[in-house]
Amino acid sequence: MRFLVIALLLFSLCPPLHAQKAKKKANPTNSDDMWVTSPVPELPANVTHHTFTSASMKREVGYCLYLPPGYEKHTQRRYPVIYHLHGAGGNETRSVYSASVLHEGILAGKLPEMIMVFPNGGRTTMYQDSGDGRFMAETMMIKELIPHIDATCRTLADRQARCIEGFSMGGRGSTHLAMRFPELFASLFNQSGNVYHVSDVSKAPNSYLGSDPERLKANDPYRNLEKNLAYIQANLRIQVACGTADPDHLITVREYHEALTQASMPHSYFEVEGLDHNQKKMIDGRKASWFDFHLESLRLNHIDLHYLKP
Repeated sequence: MRFLVIALLLFSLCPPLHAQKAKKKANPTNSDDMWVTSPVPELPANVTHHTFTSASMKREVGYCLYLPPGYEKHTQRRYPVIYHLHGAGGNETRSVYSASVLHEGILAGKLPEMIMVFPNGGRTTMYQDSGDGRFMAETMMIKELIPHIDATCRTLADRQARCIEGFSMGGRGSTHLAMRFPELFASLFNQSGNVYHVSDVSKAPNSYLGSDPERLKANDPYRNLEKNLAYIQANLRIQVACGTADPDHLITVREYHEALTQASMPHSYFEVEGLDHNQKKMIDGRKASWFDFHLESLRLNHIDLHYLKP
């Protein structure tokens, strides 16, 4: 009798093996259920959570939106936008700390008012469309989310007032998008994001993008740098950064920096001595100047930032 009681207790505490397997299968990498964060955690001041319908994926996709303190008061103003892309395994709420830094600078009168958008780009999409068409992270960003933000917010809906950045996978994704679609952005800030030769299948197959050589070439940031070099040199400003204690990312970040240098592409590059793969530490070490590169890009494009005060 005692054995039967113990056996029943163990069975109640440990679900059957098929149930455990089903639970694991329900949440694979880049699963269908990851495109809207729920529940939404507490967000910083002036940051709100939203969703929109992605026609390419036929589902809702989440994003967080930072609106500056003067947005409701100054109803005739339009604002530049920074798109910030999260890292692998993250979601639209992962990197909103940078909105806190922006908000703090605006309230202190040190930064102009800007909008920030934090999209959900999937867990490991690298902000690219999958080869099987199941996950359309690039299409969602370029053809759906950016037009959606321009249609629903008072943005300066122009390349000259649109910046893109990201950390880790977000740095890789923002680099991919800026090299492939440089006509959409004024500046790029890659924060510790690997930049791979995607089309070089000798190093590793790309199960996400598939095996089509032309598709791999079209998604290779080095090939797109070469293809679009004249336009990039004339119109896109690039900043790249990484920590010296981040070996998994530093190698390809340095390679991308060298490729830009060899292509005679002016850019800003810095390494943070002793920094590991930690975005908050990277930001906190240079809060006062964190947005300076984007601001300089906007000024060079004749965006009147003095007008954008709270």
